[in-house]
Amino acid sequence: MRFGIFDHCDASGLPLAEHYETRLQLIEAAERLGFHSYHVAEHHGTPLGLAPSPSVYLAALAQRTRRILLGPMVYVAVLYHPMRLAEEICMLDQLSRGRLQLGIGRGGVWLEHELYGVERETSAERFAEARDLLLAALAGGEVSFAGKHFRVPRFPMVLEPYQKPRPPLWYGIGNPDSAAWAAAERANIVSLQPAAVARRTLDRYRDEWQRLGRAPQDLPLLGLARHVVVAESEAAALATARAAFCRWRQSFSILWEQRGVAFPLAYPRDWDALQESGLCIAGTPAAVRDYLLRQSQAAGATGFLCHMIFGEMPAADALRSLTLFATEVAPALAGA
Repeated sequence: MRFGIFDHCDASGLPLAEHYETRLQLIEAAERLGFHSYHVAEHHGTPLGLAPSPSVYLAALAQRTRRILLGPMVYVAVLYHPMRLAEEICMLDQLSRGRLQLGIGRGGVWLEHELYGVERETSAERFAEARDLLLAALAGGEVSFAGKHFRVPRFPMVLEPYQKPRPPLWYGIGNPDSAAWAAAERANIVSLQPAAVARRTLDRYRDEWQRLGRAPQDLPLLGLARHVVVAESEAAALATARAAFCRWRQSFSILWEQRGVAFPLAYPRDWDALQESGLCIAGTPAAVRDYLLRQSQAAGATGFLCHMIFGEMPAADALRSLTLFATEVAPALAGA
């Protein structure tokens, strides 16, 4: 079982330069502690995402770390020209010496798409074109493409990724029908859904993988994303989680509220309700171990992206949580 960190890089209340520096230091610590990977979300026009250019942010991280895998979760592909994005990906993979993990997706917030003039009705087909063109570009050589949204006449792809044939794909998945494409592309997948719901998607991925004639031991990561806070006592963990979550949850829906649009997710406004739903855990190392084991067994998951730095969580509390997770939680579950 593998453990990575998922991060919105959301507003923390710190001045922006200090906010970035604190994040960089925490991910340096995560590398020292042995976390497998770090993934940052892409958002625009909202305090939920203060790294709207994942490439810039990850380039800085690539120079501050040496081993931890790094990637966007995900590049919102509908907001890029695919050839420009392909060149950035090649640069990042080279700068990190082959540590880039390539998360791509349509992006789930159509209000953010509209900020860039991308209409909600066209985003699905625009993403399909962008995805196919991007993967063709990463394969190298001269690229030509004529679609409804993108036209590329004989683009010489001079840059190439460090990893061959390209960096590993990551895909946030909700619909089981998407598992066919993800399995065909050998993509790592991550679900935000409750374990019993995620199970259908992860099982579908395994079925597609087997149908393609591939060995079970070669499966990519089939993961869950969960908020996780660890402390020496349950009371301390809950206090940290509750205080930090308030700011994060406010950032989560603020763009919808500012636009007067109904928030589309039935997502609790307080930590205790979220924990009651099974989508997060704050507790001692033993409690967190038990929770993750139950979640992995219920969903058939082989790893987790743990959302451990969010909202107004002080850096000292985040570091304590990361350290306890790495030293007392992960080793007990590594062979699960």
